[in-house]
Amino acid sequence: MTTDQVPEVSVREPLAALRYGLIPVHGYDIVVATVTAMLDGVHGNGARARVLQPGEPIPYGALPVLVAPSTVFGALAVERMVRAWSPGVPRPWLVLVADVPASAVPAARYRLRALSDRLAGTAHVPYLPVLRAVEAPEDALKNADVARAAAKLCRQMEGTK
Repeated sequence: MTTDQVPEVSVREPLAALRYGLIPVHGYDIVVATVTAMLDGVHGNGARARVLQPGEPIPYGALPVLVAPSTVFGALAVERMVRAWSPGVPRPWLVLVADVPASAVPAARYRLRALSDRLAGTAHVPYLPVLRAVEAPEDALKNADVARAAAKLCRQMEGTK
């Protein structure tokens, strides 16, 4: 008795290469989740951007992105992270998210300006009050202000202002 073996055919589409590996410097919260969704784009399935777990290596070809609040504590956490950054890894981008509808305090601005040579670039996300009232980043992206901030963030990260 013989059986014909039919080769298995894969019908999966190849995943797009991961573009951004996000590293929250102050813990995971709605802000980090929303920035991830902003950079992930229209598909929203983690193909372009995802949060890296502690100790997880940066995937080949992905840009490391530090996400931090625009506070002195956030700037200090960024400084610690950048000082420990391995020279064999691409320089990280920094996404600064405003925690109030004002510019960062002078101590934070000074510290971040001093670190700017060690970063690939810095992108700013304005204060988004809707993040205080949403349950998920998908809900936040429906807000017009968040959608505008997402488009601006993507332009900054891609190099087209």
